[in-house]
Amino acid sequence: MPAGTRKSQAGRLWGSRRLCACCTGSWMEGGESSIQPPVYIYSPEYVSLCDSIMTKVPKRASMVHSLIEAYGLLREMRIVKPRVASMEEMASFHTDAYLQHLQKVSQEGDDDHPESIEYGLGYDCPTTEGIFDYAAAVGGATITAAQCLMDGKCKVAINWPGGWHHAKKDEASGFCYLNDAVLGILRLRQKYDRVLYIDFDLHHGDGTGDVSDIGLGKGRYYSVNVPLQDGIQDEKYYQVCEGVLKEVYRAFNPEAVVLQLGADTIAGDPMCSFNMTPEGISKCLKYVLQWRLATLILGGGGYHLANTARCWTYLTGVILGRMLPSEIPDHEFFTEYGPDYVLEITPSCRPDRNEPQKIQEILDTIKGNLKHVV
Repeated sequence: MPAGTRKSQAGRLWGSRRLCACCTGSWMEGGESSIQPPVYIYSPEYVSLCDSIMTKVPKRASMVHSLIEAYGLLREMRIVKPRVASMEEMASFHTDAYLQHLQKVSQEGDDDHPESIEYGLGYDCPTTEGIFDYAAAVGGATITAAQCLMDGKCKVAINWPGGWHHAKKDEASGFCYLNDAVLGILRLRQKYDRVLYIDFDLHHGDGTGDVSDIGLGKGRYYSVNVPLQDGIQDEKYYQVCEGVLKEVYRAFNPEAVVLQLGADTIAGDPMCSFNMTPEGISKCLKYVLQWRLATLILGGGGYHLANTARCWTYLTGVILGRMLPSEIPDHEFFTEYGPDYVLEITPSCRPDRNEPQKIQEILDTIKGNLKHVV
């Protein structure tokens, strides 16, 4: 579920997700944040680029934005146009060799370059023309969001097309060409000493996964992994989420949060694993928001396009403290939400493979590991 970074140390944690439509209240309740609407990273050019390049999720960016707009949520947020990440900014994490190769094959639209396999390009990371521009745009959007938080322009900044957490320093992976989550963390680290990364995607970021993966070297014990089995639903997921995040917050004492909210955990997703609803995930989101820290919100996975748009629109409403009407408003992609045309998502009859005893063992192990965090 979560992860944190501290100076030269870095940690990451991941688990399952869930949420609840009956939850009310948000960052807007009292305090300085009551006069600071969330920043929403958007421009027509940015959404169009995400639509056209990411063939795995065609038009997803437009579907998400259009549904958020149809519910009237844009007028409650501060819209900020993203800027494109510079080569120097991308090289704060990625190697020069990888970036230069990605730029070269992107310009040529060369999907058969003999060196591409060394950089993870091909198969699930094809090198279509313009892919470098897309990667730089998403990376820049997340950096823009992080900078807004650092400048005190908001307490919550949202970049739904971001959250591509699989890309490594010198390798693309899992549809991810640039790790914008890492770039956002590194930008926040220029101001905040302790940045907690929480990953609610179905898939963890590359490099960890088992409860025994706790980080290496100076980062030992700063990674927390919560491996969950197929079929988990909202109630059990939130119990795990709350139990882990309570211990992580106590041990790590974060100053800022980067929160990845991949929607491939939602019932009906082609990944066919978890059995969550947006209500369940919202409870986890609200748990994080009640810390009232600078919080960067990212998207991630989500391959049932209409359900992903439902989920992220619902979560945007949660951030704003808004309960959204069930009926999908009329808009450009209205027909994609048939046959029911409602915002709610119903869990399937998929069996829950998570045994209570096993979950308790995982939680006990995590609690023991976190005692070493200083």
